[in-house]
Amino acid sequence: MDMTRRQFGFLATAVPVATLAAGPPAIAGGAPDVPAAMRRAAVFFDEHLSHRGGYVWSYQPDLARTWGEMAAERTMCWVQPPGTPSVGHSLLDAYHATGDEVFWRAAERTGLALAEVQLPGGGWNYVHDFAGEASLRQWYETVGANGWRLEEFQHYYGNATFDDAGTSTAAQLILRLYLERGDHRFRAALDRVLRFLLKAQIKGGIADGGWPQRFPRVPRPVSDTPWPEVLPSWLPTGIRHGMEDGDYTSHVTFNDDVLGENIKFLLMCMVSLGKAELATPVRRAMDCLRRLQQPGPQAGWGLQHLARAAGGRPAGAPAGARSYEPRALTTHTTQTNVQQLFHYFRLTGDHGYLAGVPAALSWLDSCLLTARQLAENPLLAGRTHPTFVDLGTNQARFVHRFGSNVRNGAYYSDNDHRATLSHYSGGRSVDTAALRKTYDELMALTPREVADLKARSPLSGGAIPLPRYFSLRDLQLTDLFRDAPLPLPVVSDADAHALVDKLVGGEYWLSASDATTNPYQGPPPSTPYDGKAYMSKHVGDRYDTSPYDPSNPPEEPPYQPVPRPQVISTSTYVANMGKLVAWRAG
Repeated sequence: MDMTRRQFGFLATAVPVATLAAGPPAIAGGAPDVPAAMRRAAVFFDEHLSHRGGYVWSYQPDLARTWGEMAAERTMCWVQPPGTPSVGHSLLDAYHATGDEVFWRAAERTGLALAEVQLPGGGWNYVHDFAGEASLRQWYETVGANGWRLEEFQHYYGNATFDDAGTSTAAQLILRLYLERGDHRFRAALDRVLRFLLKAQIKGGIADGGWPQRFPRVPRPVSDTPWPEVLPSWLPTGIRHGMEDGDYTSHVTFNDDVLGENIKFLLMCMVSLGKAELATPVRRAMDCLRRLQQPGPQAGWGLQHLARAAGGRPAGAPAGARSYEPRALTTHTTQTNVQQLFHYFRLTGDHGYLAGVPAALSWLDSCLLTARQLAENPLLAGRTHPTFVDLGTNQARFVHRFGSNVRNGAYYSDNDHRATLSHYSGGRSVDTAALRKTYDELMALTPREVADLKARSPLSGGAIPLPRYFSLRDLQLTDLFRDAPLPLPVVSDADAHALVDKLVGGEYWLSASDATTNPYQGPPPSTPYDGKAYMSKHVGDRYDTSPYDPSNPPEEPPYQPVPRPQVISTSTYVANMGKLVAWRAG
């Protein structure tokens, strides 16, 4: 759920890279033939790297091992970005820039893979295994179950998730492919995901209009994450631990901008399919976000909020999620939600969406990280705010862990800013000055300027073409406005030629992997571990299957620092191909 994890590439050990004999294609005069190089890179991905059109995140060059968020089987397809839908958007963008049918065929194949792995209910899980559900369950029970810091993979729900924009990114690609040529296979998948999105939207009460993290509801027993019987001798008192509000997957979810992503897809369907009736669920979602802002003086939001009253707490109250996401307000989520409110005002011209912004900014001003906290914890460097802030006291809350694996270890939280997690930052960078500037600019708009915004809004009705390119940057709601500019990155001939020259054998780029994984080695021991070597590391002992930086491992055997090895990465492909698309289209 932490968006930074999308940047990872994965490789267990360095392997020699065999450079192919052929180099990048060239044109007369020796300059690289950029369109031909783009085509060869896409063909390599489609015909050599993909499995039935699906992708994971990174690959050993000899394909002996592959990785998504965790170690993956060759038969797996990762829906979670930067996996299958991210590559599909890139291929379709290349088709738009070049008109070359090679890119269309590859994008179509990837879209059909997504349609195949779409769950019957209409959404997508993080990952699919083309070898069958039994194979996927085995992966969850072995590799997934032992990823200490990846609790979302420790239990196989069998349902769809809105987390990490997997379902929304896949749905957007299906929509684009259908609009391109009207293929009924994509229309069927599109209709399924639209029904899914509307069915999953919470109905009634204060949470009306929100979405849960997963759907349909498949509760996970809290006993799945037990508190160890033997605790470390040094464990402080007064701590909190566990999934504080039970299974979190049915709570209203703001983490990873779930509402914003779903609203974006619904608006795309409104303007491209003529579905004016989708304005109602869009407005319900916008009102849910506004309604769940907490009262002053702590006028922020949490990662998740209770969809219904539970444990003596009212519906709409901030809720805990994973065991390292305590019940609290969250500063980065509040920043994202304020930015969403700005978009909602632009969409509607309704100043009511701006009414709660000053209180949210005042609260953010009240909970800055202190000079002492910054000085005593290098992991907080460059951050302005704590991630979590206690309800009531307004004190910063920090998360820690003890033990060495999923059986003898656990997460806990308190107000001690030292020895925090490395994989889930205890601090965030929140630009309140930029938020205030935008608020002031929006409040200063004249009635005529507000009316102009409303007239160009996708909520105003009428057809609006979708943006031509989706992979060059994250699209915002305002990119869906009529006549919205979508400036392309400036890529010079020299830049494009340099990228082509870096293609290994003229077919793929290599990039340094920032993560590796331990292979599954069976159930981990429950023997207590009293040390602190794994508190601020991405991984525990050798039984932990979580990814970690090979150049900065724990200072415990059998770990040894090694240089980051080279992988074929989907994120590198999308980024580099995006630059070449911008060059070609510019």
